[in-house]
Amino acid sequence: MSESRIKDDAGSTSSQGSESPRADRADRADKARAHRSPSVWVAAIPVLTLIVLLGGGYIAAELPVEPLLIASAVVAGVVARYLGYGWDEIISSIAEKIAKTMPAILILICVGLLIGTWMAGGTIPMLIYFGLKIISPKFLALIALIVTAIVSLCTGTSWGSAGTVGVAFMGVAMGVDANLPMVAGAIVAGAYFGDKLSPLSDTTNIASVATGVNLFTHIRHLMWTTVPAFLVSAAVYTVFGLQSHGGAVPEKVGTILSTLDAAFNWNILLLVPVVVVLGGSIWKKPTIPVMLVSAACAMINAVVFEHVSFKNAVVAGVNGFEVDMVGKAGFDASAVIEDVSRLLNRGGMNSMMSVLLICFCAISFAGVVSVSGSLDVLISRVLKPVRSTFGLILATIVTGLATIGITSNGQVSLLIPGEMLRDEYVRRSLHPKNLSRTIEDAATVWEPILPWTSAGAYMAGTLGVATLSYMPWAVSNWIAIFFAMLWGATGIGIARLSSQERERMLAEG
Repeated sequence: MSESRIKDDAGSTSSQGSESPRADRADRADKARAHRSPSVWVAAIPVLTLIVLLGGGYIAAELPVEPLLIASAVVAGVVARYLGYGWDEIISSIAEKIAKTMPAILILICVGLLIGTWMAGGTIPMLIYFGLKIISPKFLALIALIVTAIVSLCTGTSWGSAGTVGVAFMGVAMGVDANLPMVAGAIVAGAYFGDKLSPLSDTTNIASVATGVNLFTHIRHLMWTTVPAFLVSAAVYTVFGLQSHGGAVPEKVGTILSTLDAAFNWNILLLVPVVVVLGGSIWKKPTIPVMLVSAACAMINAVVFEHVSFKNAVVAGVNGFEVDMVGKAGFDASAVIEDVSRLLNRGGMNSMMSVLLICFCAISFAGVVSVSGSLDVLISRVLKPVRSTFGLILATIVTGLATIGITSNGQVSLLIPGEMLRDEYVRRSLHPKNLSRTIEDAATVWEPILPWTSAGAYMAGTLGVATLSYMPWAVSNWIAIFFAMLWGATGIGIARLSSQERERMLAEG
């Protein structure tokens, strides 16, 4: 090679080096910049911002929760930059958290699929129909508890069950001059009992997402606090409900029953989708394949027994079920009353998109806060005096109650404490399912008994009884935290990790 060629190549190389983008130098500077540990006050800035924005913007100004979460994430990002963290580190932290929660997010989408196909296949309508059949005005509050629990368990919606069969029970209560606050409390208790234990519930899935716990593992562990609370409620309604005298079931209940009977063909095989889900849970099979098999069974039932076209069965799984999809001979969908339509027209994968958006926004906030170590600083300060399992459970309950009381948003009240406290449970060799159970006990079921939350306002308006009037009677909603503390103090129902499981979960983050 000639000397001139060597010089040209050297000059070209030198020229290329001199033309490196400033962005590359900035990236190297970011990497070289020392990361600083935040003080307690600096670490608290993002969390305080979240509280102020959700408390003021969501409750007072009635703004959507999603932009408020994003704004809080922006403030957390500014704090992270101040502490020396670069944009790539921030976005990587968000991406990692979203990646870890993706399996649970896919389950949430499958839940929408299940609700739509179970409606089209007659599974949910059948359970509602025979649940309403057992109404007995003499034990009205007890029956209201049981039936709304069944409907909520089958539909995964506490609001839907309270707004439909719950309203019917209130009609019965008025007709027989029953204790209205007690019946309303029983409806709320039953609706949220079923909602907590339903694999179709958005809050149940969110609690699973927030803590990284398998959905069915979470539901099984909920039994330790939820079932005793339910039984105490049932005992209270039995004792106090004996004063209720017999009376006629209101016409609305009869109309709901006759409409369901006209729209659907009842067959024992309609329960196969439920059996598939229950069997998958018992034998600990992978959740998503189990849900897909159940949805497929429900679609077959829709086509074979309910005369729903294959196209409409698929549409029900994607966009939700509509009463006019029913093809049973002689059924007139246009004559269906609003209560029945409101009960049945639901589900579909698209119905979960708003919930997923809140999840993504909350996870983004958590990702930005965690990259700077702000969460670790706050949690270590808050939990510094906590030495026992009971103390940790109590701290979780206080955190959950404070979050739901301030934000008035049940989904955020599960996501934030779940993200904040999960690693602390693992470090103490406690399975995260203890956390997922406790945040449900202190957030999900408390939302409808606080008058300033949307759930409290909805229940009061729908049932016609003030929130503070039915609150004492919604026994299972407020008593579950006492069972949580009891198990925390005694060690009963507390799942622990082996050293290998602990190290694995800590490594996984």
